[in-house]
Amino acid sequence: MKFLIVIFLIFFSLSKNMAQVDPQIEKIKSIIIEVKNLYAPDKRTALFDVQLEKIGKKFYIKGETNLKEAKDYLIQKLDGEGLIYEDSVEVLPSTLLGDKIYGIINLSVANLRSNPENAAELSTQALLGTPIKVIKKGKGGFYLVQTPDKYISWLDDDGFQIMNESTWTDWKKSEKIIYTKEFGWAYESPDNNSQHISDLVVGNLLKLLNEESEFYKVEFPDGRIAFVSKSESEKFIDWYNRLNPDGESILKTAFKFMGVPYLWGGTSSKGMDCSGFTKTVYFLNGIVLQRDASQQVNTGKLVEAIDSWESFQPGDLLFFGTKAEGNKKERITHVAIYIGDGDFIHAAGRVRVNSFNKSKTYYSEDRKKSFIRAKRILNSIGQNGIEQILDNQFYK
Repeated sequence: MKFLIVIFLIFFSLSKNMAQVDPQIEKIKSIIIEVKNLYAPDKRTALFDVQLEKIGKKFYIKGETNLKEAKDYLIQKLDGEGLIYEDSVEVLPSTLLGDKIYGIINLSVANLRSNPENAAELSTQALLGTPIKVIKKGKGGFYLVQTPDKYISWLDDDGFQIMNESTWTDWKKSEKIIYTKEFGWAYESPDNNSQHISDLVVGNLLKLLNEESEFYKVEFPDGRIAFVSKSESEKFIDWYNRLNPDGESILKTAFKFMGVPYLWGGTSSKGMDCSGFTKTVYFLNGIVLQRDASQQVNTGKLVEAIDSWESFQPGDLLFFGTKAEGNKKERITHVAIYIGDGDFIHAAGRVRVNSFNKSKTYYSEDRKKSFIRAKRILNSIGQNGIEQILDNQFYK
């Protein structure tokens, strides 16, 4: 009997405490959630890590964000409710970085990870010459950085050259070359038999110093000097000004990667995932896409596909996954590039061609069943996160 009374008293006490929810705490928490949903709904591209802590009778708002406007709105909302609190939210980039809050990728392909450690998941990759913004320093030589597609992830200090704004701007405005062959090398001398300085992949950017015979003399972000064959590269501005992306040019680029192995997080000719493939193909046509398939699906113009693929055009992006059902939300898990006649090219195991057309030997029933929608990118440049390279704020 005494045991039952003790249990009852404990239950009564817990129920009473649960019922006594502090309305101020709940109000502050709801405002934090509101601001996060408004300014940073996608943690891949925006950082808003803010929590409420109560010590004694005082409330503390702690955390960090890389969006000053989000913090300003948070403070405005809290003050508007007459809430009493102490603000400890840091607006990044971290002041510990001083003026070194910019960088340029310094490897042919740099690996960016989900956490500040080499064993962490590969989130994405960035190519040599890519401008980045540095958000804060982590452990073990890792930095939290943001790439031109706004993706936020961790990069070790061997992968980039950290800079102040002046040096960063000088680099971006300097004359550059773009490497146009799928794979190759930068050499110590203007001689293909000389010592390698670095490997190169298509899309790499290097500062142009001058020309020597059949080579460009170039400079890496960290100051290394090398020579790159003119037959495998081009002056960036000449290459860029000549671009006139259409379905044909998109497919011509896509087929250069046939057989390249699938790599989760990959965005280069060394290995790529499905959205890394589409992103890289479009970049090599002068267009910056968002990083993941679930982001790319929110861009472009919807292509109606009632019964077949007849309305699709070469270069359209095709999205696959699971459709919304009941309380289950739609989930986009794959993306491909449409070719024609029901065929599409995509990174799945390797870069390959499959088809919706049952008459083809490479028909894929699984892909036909999981198809969600098609989006047209080429008529949407300048809208919904689709930009030409030199219109992107990181490259300006």
